[in-house]
Amino acid sequence: MKILVSGATGFVGANILRYLTSTNNAVSVLMRKTSNPWRVRDILNETDQYFCDLVKREKLRETIREIKPDVIIHLAAYGLRTPRDPMTTIQANFIGTVNIMDACAEIGFDCFINTGSCFEYGVKQQHISETELLDPLDEYGVSKAAATLYCQSVAKRENLPVFTLRLFRPYGYYEQPKTLISSIIISCLKKMPLKLFTPTAVRDFIFIKDVVDAYSDVITKGSSIYPGEILNVGTGKQHTISKVFEIVKKLTASEIKVEIGEVVKKHVDNAEMWAADNSRIKKIIGWSPKYDIESGLKKTVNWFEKNMHLYEV
Repeated sequence: MKILVSGATGFVGANILRYLTSTNNAVSVLMRKTSNPWRVRDILNETDQYFCDLVKREKLRETIREIKPDVIIHLAAYGLRTPRDPMTTIQANFIGTVNIMDACAEIGFDCFINTGSCFEYGVKQQHISETELLDPLDEYGVSKAAATLYCQSVAKRENLPVFTLRLFRPYGYYEQPKTLISSIIISCLKKMPLKLFTPTAVRDFIFIKDVVDAYSDVITKGSSIYPGEILNVGTGKQHTISKVFEIVKKLTASEIKVEIGEVVKKHVDNAEMWAADNSRIKKIIGWSPKYDIESGLKKTVNWFEKNMHLYEV
């Protein structure tokens, strides 16, 4: 089986790529020449690499025709944790998805997994199901919602095995150094000062190994999933940022104190409920998270202890 991964140098993509290269499949990656492959540099020689910007429609079509993938895992995205330019965000997330979806539809495939986001939903007052009205709060959520809807429309119109996994808040190995959980862990391990903003904000934190399992399960069971299906990937439980800090502090035996920074809250930080309804994915493919917040953070802390050299400035 030939598997193509876009966005393989990102946090989620790197973990999926590491899993795929441990299987007996032929794996190709789509990369921009400006991508920083620090997460996957040691395994890139186990893949076929193609340099192509997803917004370059004709070049992408030529590349897809050359690869002829059976399975496509589309993870490339822009703007979640980087300074956002609206047009760049829309071009990368929506137009890029349109281009790769169209290029793959032209040649056919066994499974196309689009990666969505919980930010497509906006703030709700209950566990968030896939049937909720989309109410994104910014251009990132808008672009991801548009990409999901486009993939779903192609799947239904052409009867193609296209599915979207809407991820809630993944954490774990190879996460960007300045994101929430990695910042907490690094500060605790190095006994560095830590400043937290909106410590009472809630998220549905899901361990990266559970996320990888969800992709693997969809690849395996795609033939039994209805074309265009959208599935939440979350634990169904929410935790505050301060709760995460307390768990990591205990796991690392750290005595650092946290400083609470003053910041204007984003709308999402005022949400009283920010957790997935994951009953649909459990019913359709039998996936459910194996790690609660404590066990997932324990594995993450252990990994950081062994790989701190990757985060040295």
